[in-house]
Amino acid sequence: MAETSEGISEKVYEFLVEDGEERACDAISDEACVETPGNFLLIGLNGFCTKLAEQVASPELIIPYIFSIIGVSPFYSGLLVPVKNTGSLLPQLMVSAKIRAFKIRKYFWAAAGFFQGVMLLLMTLTFTHLENNVGLIIVFLLLLFSMASGVGSIAFKDVLGKTIPKGKRGRLLSFRATGGGFLTVIAGLFLYFFIDKNSSVDSFSSLFIVAGILWILSALLFAFINENPGATSGGRSPIDEVKKGWSLLKTDNNFLNFLITRSLLLAIPLVQPFLIVFATERLDIKLSGLGLFVIAAGVSNTISSPFWGKFSDKSSKKVMIVSAIFASLICAYVLIFDFLPKDFQTIYAYGPVFFLIIMAYGGARMARKTYLVDYAPADERPLYVSVANTFMGIITLLSGILSLVAGFFGVKIMIATLMSLMLISTFFARKLKEI
Repeated sequence: MAETSEGISEKVYEFLVEDGEERACDAISDEACVETPGNFLLIGLNGFCTKLAEQVASPELIIPYIFSIIGVSPFYSGLLVPVKNTGSLLPQLMVSAKIRAFKIRKYFWAAAGFFQGVMLLLMTLTFTHLENNVGLIIVFLLLLFSMASGVGSIAFKDVLGKTIPKGKRGRLLSFRATGGGFLTVIAGLFLYFFIDKNSSVDSFSSLFIVAGILWILSALLFAFINENPGATSGGRSPIDEVKKGWSLLKTDNNFLNFLITRSLLLAIPLVQPFLIVFATERLDIKLSGLGLFVIAAGVSNTISSPFWGKFSDKSSKKVMIVSAIFASLICAYVLIFDFLPKDFQTIYAYGPVFFLIIMAYGGARMARKTYLVDYAPADERPLYVSVANTFMGIITLLSGILSLVAGFFGVKIMIATLMSLMLISTFFARKLKEI
């Protein structure tokens, strides 16, 4: 059985990344190089599970819909995304020092993934068995879920850097996104043809059972990764870690420039809901089901991820630039949509906007992950990851102020503002060092 699994791993790895050339293992040890194909497959399958789980129990889409069915106050729906982002990003700087004290770090992700699965199963029980304070309990469980996600994020990037060579990491991320996207399309079709026709709390809650099981399975897969011991020297207390992180921002100009670029690229996901609002205002679109959103996300990721992954391995810096320009062109098209001939102003002419903006975000997301793992020194990777994510947690909180633009000046001005931020990001991205 072991020989069979090793043979499958080798074939998958050779097909996806080696292109018939002799294996090269840049930035990892020779011992880790031997285990690369098996680790590549395990991390890829882990991504299949998590990407699908993220879609079928989405706090951006599925949870608000269930809230609307059971009559939970919109106040709690408004808390979901901020709680998710803040919970996963802000605490990381305090956790990274603890993770660094362990030579093997894969178990942090495995434990976090198992915990996230349990939280989703508890959400199922909350939806189906409780009548009071459902919104408050779900938001609290989501906060715990997100904090575990933050722990997993630090461990994942560190394990990725220790087990997968430079030049192969982008393709691994694309393999995860492509497989997850394909499964997401299947889930979307199921949503569209079955769940949407039988909308009930029990139907939607079953999605959380599936998502919880997927997270637990992903944790098991990650635990089987062959990870060599990492450096534990120079361990710091959480307070010292914060001080070290602050000094990092002052001494590593390229890292600071990366954080600025990443912050500006946040405009790409932020613009997505406003593109939907614009469409509903102009075209009076009646969205036929949640499944269509899930299908669009899955198809877009499946098609674009292999391209972004290979491109990121060559130059993740350039992928950030291309993604930002691509997204800004989509926004520009939306801004001139009102000036197009009336016969052309239809859902068929506007529909590709949804598909393409998800594609652009996929490129930006993959590029900044690849760049950070490749750039961060191996012995300080947890610190770099935690500083980057804590920084982004603060920026995400502050980004809520941008919603005032839409409130005072309208959706088109908001789209134009976010488009401007995308274009500004290209200026900072061009100054990044090539890795």
